[in-house]
Amino acid sequence: MKKYVFLLGASYLGSGIAAEPAPTDQADITAGQNKEHVQIAEDAMLLDTMIIKGQSSNIDVPFGSYLDHSKIALSRTAVSDTAKMFSDVPGVSLSGGGGISSRPIIHGMADDRLRVQVDGMNLISACANHMNPALSYVAPSSVLSAQILAGITPVSLGGDSIGGTIRVNSADPEFAEDGEAPLIRGQMSGFYRSNGDAYGGNISASIANENASLTYTGSSVQSRNYKAGGNFTTANRINGNDVVASSLYRSENQSLSLALRNDNHQAIIKVGQQNIPYQGFPNVRMDMVGDDSWFANVSTKSQFDWGNLETRAYHEDARHKMNFLKDKGGETGRTMPMDTHGINQGLLVKANIDLTDQHMLTVGSEYQRYRLNDWWDPIGTNPMRMMQGPGPFWNIFEGKRDRFDVFTEWEGRWNQQWLTQVGIRVGGVEMDAGNVMDYGKVTEEAGAFNSTKRKRTDVNIDWTALARYTFNDMQTYELGIARKTRSPSLYERYAWSRGTKMNMMGMTMVMPMSMFMNNWVGDGNGYVGNVNLQPEVAHTVSATADWHDANMEDWQVKVTPFYTTVDNYIDAELCQPANGVTCASPASGGFNLLQLNNFDAHLFGVDVSGRKLLLQSSQYGSLTGKAIMSYVRGQNNDTGGNLYQQMPFNALVSLEHQLGGWTSTIETQIVDAKNHVQDVRLEPQTAGYALLHLRSSYSWKHMRIDAGIDNLLDKNYALPLGGTYIGETSVAGTAVPGMGRSFNVGLTLTY
Repeated sequence: MKKYVFLLGASYLGSGIAAEPAPTDQADITAGQNKEHVQIAEDAMLLDTMIIKGQSSNIDVPFGSYLDHSKIALSRTAVSDTAKMFSDVPGVSLSGGGGISSRPIIHGMADDRLRVQVDGMNLISACANHMNPALSYVAPSSVLSAQILAGITPVSLGGDSIGGTIRVNSADPEFAEDGEAPLIRGQMSGFYRSNGDAYGGNISASIANENASLTYTGSSVQSRNYKAGGNFTTANRINGNDVVASSLYRSENQSLSLALRNDNHQAIIKVGQQNIPYQGFPNVRMDMVGDDSWFANVSTKSQFDWGNLETRAYHEDARHKMNFLKDKGGETGRTMPMDTHGINQGLLVKANIDLTDQHMLTVGSEYQRYRLNDWWDPIGTNPMRMMQGPGPFWNIFEGKRDRFDVFTEWEGRWNQQWLTQVGIRVGGVEMDAGNVMDYGKVTEEAGAFNSTKRKRTDVNIDWTALARYTFNDMQTYELGIARKTRSPSLYERYAWSRGTKMNMMGMTMVMPMSMFMNNWVGDGNGYVGNVNLQPEVAHTVSATADWHDANMEDWQVKVTPFYTTVDNYIDAELCQPANGVTCASPASGGFNLLQLNNFDAHLFGVDVSGRKLLLQSSQYGSLTGKAIMSYVRGQNNDTGGNLYQQMPFNALVSLEHQLGGWTSTIETQIVDAKNHVQDVRLEPQTAGYALLHLRSSYSWKHMRIDAGIDNLLDKNYALPLGGTYIGETSVAGTAVPGMGRSFNVGLTLTY
């Protein structure tokens, strides 16, 4: 028998994220708990206590990191981009994009190489420029818990990925006690950030009796272009040279959730909608001029004598539009409408079976069905635009990507010292795409693509094996090895055009416009896919040493080295002539035209984190020092070059003071110069920098006030992973700058 105390509205163990073992059972904690110590505010409310027989799945997954609750609470008003909630997690960095569309990178791997789950839904970006990555579909205010798993990811928590898994969950439903009045809860927040004149707010409200709970959440945010810490370009035409053009955005999110429970069974029906009227992208040639999506997500969790059973079914419909906003000439008549429609559906059945008190078997299956159409409407009859008509350009027509996996995983908690876990996942990915047209015409290249056998079926096998040894109350060691597999995306396989031939004054020219419109990495170059790409296969070994005081309250040091080799790594090379079209580099603005191919690669690095309680007294409160350091290096074995978007050495050092309801932090972010860049992608080198941030918050009963200054010294710096700046200009070589000084304030009320 284990006793669990549920905080912050959590009322079910299934996710294993929002549940903390109660401190009344120290032996169980020593045997099973390894995640970060959760600080509980003095006014935290105990909402529910449950006695549950048997084990709970994935409470303390090895190699997993959990966002601290204080970080999540601060993010409700401090950031508008959910990915930025992970910016201070060891091993995690961010690839720049729009204001709410950054992409997380785990140990040098990003985007489609990661499995990102939002309330259990495996989301996919429906855009040739990946303007709508998975985390852009959830507002920070909707996040209650988040888990990050690096390459050693249990097979039950991720497939079709090689870099790791990110799991983001909204609040579990609350229910009233039997026989008591309906439970009414609510929260509202508002915030303002001076840089970019960003402002917004969110609201949530719920009402529940003992068997049903209804919850509504809504949020809205908008911002103008942000400013760098100083002039970074001389090419801006309509903005100042310190303004990062095409960085404005606006977003609205709403969701409604109905939860039902009966004895040991619970069902949740959740529907949601997102509307993004506009979002600029300083490192992409296009901007988002509309993104409307909705989803329905139905899940059940049932507890039995033998264990528990989880099921999930979801449907997501995304309608995405691109064109040019003001900074890129949209208001002067420059236009190139691009439309995308993606439908993502999934099913999951998973059972956690308690074989004995020490051993648990997890079995399950997962199905994902994805459909994509990507087309560009014709543009008038102007002679200069004759090549963009008379019909649409089909970038992806009737794209299909179906995945079906089965998995099994065995976990043994042999005693208070040893935990082992092994698992295997076998899946199939079937992909296909329909016939295409080049603005209503079947050109030589379109005809060649249409005559190609495009259907592909991949059989993918994943396995993981890991062990944790708790030497004593002050030392824990983990070792894991894994094989992970990822099949190419629809764009990687089926983006087909090298350019449109055009006759002018008796000369034949090739306009590579279609290649420049396919760019999901923000480097300004043009891309064409490869039907014959093979799945990536990664082999990873990683270890963690965790030293801490016996109560995990005074000090802690964690060190995690890792090494990964990747067979058939999908990377870029200079485009070669094919199907009657010659693509030559450099092209317009000095950018390259690139094609995708398989290579062998390897990545290695280390994460280090630590904390120390420096002072604690009833009069002066507590003072804690924290530090995080990460290093990663990735190389292409075949070319000898560097992999793209590898974060240089970086560190985060902070002092946190707590006294009563006050929490104040001074934080220094240090990033080394980025000299290891990928030449073929013309990746800019960036100088090293150090930033200083100040933050403070006060919590009192039903109110929380947040205030802070980001980049206090207004440092002018370039983002190492921000890509190439093409906000107002299309010239290779300029990196996207980071944000200058910003004064931030937020207010949160609960009832």
